Amino acid sequence: MEKDPLKTRLQRLLRCMESGLLERETAARLTLLAALSGEHTLLIGPPGTAKSVLARRLHLAFAPGHYFERLLTRFSVPDELFGPLSIKALENDRYQRLTERYLPTANIAFLDEVFKANSAILNTLLTLLNEGEFDNGDCRVKVPLISVVGASNELPDNDELQALYDRFVCRHIVEPVADDNFVALLELDDQSSEPDLNDRLSDAEVDNIQIAARTVSLSGEALSLLKALRLYLAEQHIDVSDRRWRKVVKLLKVAAFTNAQTPTEPVIETHRKTKAEAGTQVQVSLWDCCLLQHCLWNTPAEQPIIQRWLSTQIGAGSGFKTERLEKLIATWESTLQADQNSRTQIRNDKGQRLYRSREGKKTTEANEQEWSRRDGLALYLSPPDQDNRSNDNRGYTEHELSDKFFDQHYQQCHIDGHWQHIDQYISDPANRLILQHQNPPCLEPTVHSDTFIQGRLEENKKLAADIVSLRESIEQGCNGLDQALGQHLWVTGSFMTSAKQALNDNLQKVSDFESRLQTVIAAYQRLANKKPSPQPQ
Repeated sequence: MEKDPLKTRLQRLLRCMESGLLERETAARLTLLAALSGEHTLLIGPPGTAKSVLARRLHLAFAPGHYFERLLTRFSVPDELFGPLSIKALENDRYQRLTERYLPTANIAFLDEVFKANSAILNTLLTLLNEGEFDNGDCRVKVPLISVVGASNELPDNDELQALYDRFVCRHIVEPVADDNFVALLELDDQSSEPDLNDRLSDAEVDNIQIAARTVSLSGEALSLLKALRLYLAEQHIDVSDRRWRKVVKLLKVAAFTNAQTPTEPVIETHRKTKAEAGTQVQVSLWDCCLLQHCLWNTPAEQPIIQRWLSTQIGAGSGFKTERLEKLIATWESTLQADQNSRTQIRNDKGQRLYRSREGKKTTEANEQEWSRRDGLALYLSPPDQDNRSNDNRGYTEHELSDKFFDQHYQQCHIDGHWQHIDQYISDPANRLILQHQNPPCLEPTVHSDTFIQGRLEENKKLAADIVSLRESIEQGCNGLDQALGQHLWVTGSFMTSAKQALNDNLQKVSDFESRLQTVIAAYQRLANKKPSPQPQ
């Protein structure tokens, strides 16, 4: 009897994993996808949130094999995970463990409080998780391990455990059921469904999936997104190792391959395709990249940061940058205002620049001088031997000058080696305080040339065309979201909701940008026909 297509079988396996559970769709999908990729999943959350249940159900998704489960404490010893030492082997001077029914012989394992692992356990566990191998005495053996589900109430708090933390490619926070589903939780039927034996995946099928996934390529859009995301993570000080990037891409390829298995393409036939045929048929899409939110964070606070960025980028069009567009539109609005308010100085028939005198008449003089007065009284400079002759441009009246610098009886002052009477002093124009008056230029509205206006319009219309293309791209993303994610094996509806909201927000922003730019274009078109109004003579 021929088996159903791979995607159909995986959908049924996921339904079995999720049955009788609430709000565990994402955790179920991540654990199964990680297992198909040969990777491991970390579930972080308090006790009683179905972490071990998911691990046991994951075990049922595969052909019969040994399931291993253990709660680690800081007092745990290697024997509890890897098996006791063989007494018979020790009698023959061999250091060997009896691994049957322990972690080295399991295909699926659940390690609760995994970060309680001490240094005696850590190195062996790292080799087992990363290379799929176990050193038993002087022999290194391949283990049948498909995937480990790790669980913890908290993140590792020392550098020694960071290497173990990095081995879990998929990470998910498991919260207690929300208040909205509390009644449903109380009324939940505890009975769960086990998958049909024909749906369970054999070791050979898992190997075939991973081999076929190698032929999957990254689409241009996915590559651009990954490059932009790496830069964004660096800006946010979120560190992602090169090894994790490689493993994440492997996971995305498995996700894309398994999601592409339609009912008309049985998994066995797909595996028989050449590498070139399979590679051109299936690519990692932007929608597959939704899974990155579960793979790249180091602390729970970073997960929503990545999720929000992805929801605003995926389906929003290539290179969409809200901040960049906002700056461009604002720059054009500012440029328009400057062009509208631009003024040119009037010239006379001889080409000389004209200014407005104090009397309001046109003149070619840029500035004028006048003798300064205060309350109708002439103002003078102090004698030359004073440092501040102008009295900070306030000057001196004749009375002030007499009181401060001239002999009260003879009304004389010694200047340049000679006695000088005040009458003689104030009669010299050089001793008067002179006020400099800058005449303002005579201005008229600038008449911009047709070439100038046409250049402005061409630049704005090009930007407007780019914004229209962006809006159409986002609209296509909105319209295709339900189809792209509605049948996606690995992306849950929760992300679809946030992505749809982000796309709608982006669409509104782009529509606003479009409207603002059209206002700018219309203003330049009016400016092209604008004539200067007559200036008063």
